Amino acid sequence: MLTRLWRALAFEPLPWVVGREHGHGSLTLRLTGGRRLEGPPADPYATTAHVSELRLDGRVHRQAARLVTALDVPHGAAFAAELDDSTASLALSRAGQPAGPQKEPATGWEWEQRVVDGHPYHPNCRSRPGFSVAEQLAYAPEHRPLVGLGLVPVRAEECLVTGDWPRELRDGGRILVPVHPWQARHVLKGEGRADAAGTGAGAGIAAHPLMALRTLAPADGGAHVKTALSTRLTSSVRDISGYSIETAAVVSAFAHDLTARLDGRLHITRTLGAATAHSPDLAAVLREPPEAYAGPGERVVPVAALAGTALARSPSWRAAFARLALSVCLRVLELGVALEGHGQNLLVVLSPTGEPLRLVYRDLADIRISPERLARHGLAVPPLSGRLVTDDELVLRRKLFGSLIAGALASTAGSAAAFGEDLAVALDGAAPTADTEALRAGPLPVKALTLMRLSPGVTGDRWAELPHPPTGLGSGSDRG
Repeated sequence: MLTRLWRALAFEPLPWVVGREHGHGSLTLRLTGGRRLEGPPADPYATTAHVSELRLDGRVHRQAARLVTALDVPHGAAFAAELDDSTASLALSRAGQPAGPQKEPATGWEWEQRVVDGHPYHPNCRSRPGFSVAEQLAYAPEHRPLVGLGLVPVRAEECLVTGDWPRELRDGGRILVPVHPWQARHVLKGEGRADAAGTGAGAGIAAHPLMALRTLAPADGGAHVKTALSTRLTSSVRDISGYSIETAAVVSAFAHDLTARLDGRLHITRTLGAATAHSPDLAAVLREPPEAYAGPGERVVPVAALAGTALARSPSWRAAFARLALSVCLRVLELGVALEGHGQNLLVVLSPTGEPLRLVYRDLADIRISPERLARHGLAVPPLSGRLVTDDELVLRRKLFGSLIAGALASTAGSAAAFGEDLAVALDGAAPTADTEALRAGPLPVKALTLMRLSPGVTGDRWAELPHPPTGLGSGSDRG
């Protein structure tokens, strides 16, 4: 947690950090009021580095939450509590792992459950407020449980349903909405909706939690189930908005058609059905499993699960993967869609020998669509409005670059040096578009995740800029 926090303090535009001084083997932050925070040089792309202590005005701090408390910054008390929760949760996650070498996962959900540490850069990587220890053991993917989803019956006329809602999730004139047991117990109980798995009409659904925790793969196969989970996990409350349900079928059909322009290098999992009882707390989305796009002997692996594997340690493999991911996602952006290609949404199809063959993308709830770019390429503009639609070049590029480049590719590489090599190779073969040139020029945008947690009254994303890895991290300059 301290390592992730130091990265945030070193690079995010925090209003109380007035200057940054790079020395020989050190970084000093000048804070408002004349205070100084000292630590080692910060690599914004490292996932294996370890910061053991920082010095605030000469006093050593070894715990992230206590350091934030000592900094005494606006909204710091709430953030410190989140850091404590994240620290305890991560310790629980790591303690629950089997000892010794593990064999390669045989299924997609097993790959997902290999992601123990959560978000590679966020200090709140394992923050799960509202979850007891027993609930984390019962529901969190890294503890490998089988979760029983409840089925809440709602009269069809009281629901909004888009796509094809399956027969097995209907009961006469009622829609059966899958509900996470945590949601049933803590959120819906007061409405008399449900309080346990298997409520309502018949038994529930036994399912394996995926790395998103609220999205699960049924043990008997079939569509993945995205449930509402009205608590703040990492940074965001995980309910399901009415807007997401309303747009689900249209966005899915549009995205699926778009893949025809990608020569088979990208598949986007279809949203099969979506339903809400006109409440973000009682809604669900059924999504095609990524494994639907694997051929004989092939594996579909979420990018987040690759960090630290033998594949990720191979420079030649990483270069091939970076070329594939960058060329495909930049082409999609040029056509008019910015994917949020972080390591959870983006999966890679591997050959039997481990070669990266093509990509699978899932969860269309937060992409961005540019009508102007679509029209430029003769593509039909879907009948959409709202937050998914924008022609703002900065918004479009931040969406992709911040998730794919500074997120998935950087965390797979694990350090600025390795990431710089991967990105340079990938850019060498990239098509010369305006987006490619913007990426070459740097710096790289990334969500300022700590600033956002310390700005509770500010809506929308906040952003930081990271140094472009091929040009190095620089030294001696004031980046305040």
